[in-house]
Amino acid sequence: MPPITDPRTARLAAAYEALRPDTLPALLTLYDDEALFKDPFNEVRGQAAIGRIFTHMFQTLEAPRFDVRVAVTEGDDAFLTWDFHFARRGQSERWTIRGASHLLYTPQGRVSVHRDYWDAAEELYAKLPLLGVLMRALQRRLGTPA
Repeated sequence: MPPITDPRTARLAAAYEALRPDTLPALLTLYDDEALFKDPFNEVRGQAAIGRIFTHMFQTLEAPRFDVRVAVTEGDDAFLTWDFHFARRGQSERWTIRGASHLLYTPQGRVSVHRDYWDAAEELYAKLPLLGVLMRALQRRLGTPA
């Protein structure tokens, strides 16, 4: 990945790549007190609520880790693409979710809006035993023939 030239985005990307339970408080300081966070499963407001999402992540997943692949900042908007690696508790199989985040910074340089985009159907549901069978059948039925 090329160097990230925007200091706000560089700090945030580094905090995500170093994210562990003991570094979570440092990550949260990069967010506005009333920041909005939205992903395919959550929509919360405020540092405490965002912290609960990541605390839950650490409680339910083995060795979760983010790799930031691309970071672009224009004015107060930033866009990141990332890979999220993890294993489900008690299982050895490693999973990877590829996604993107749109961020909006306050004038003070803190994140006021964080919106994650990733395809839960492809990245998660299709890999689960029962749902996977249904998802693949649906893809075959709705997809364009080759």
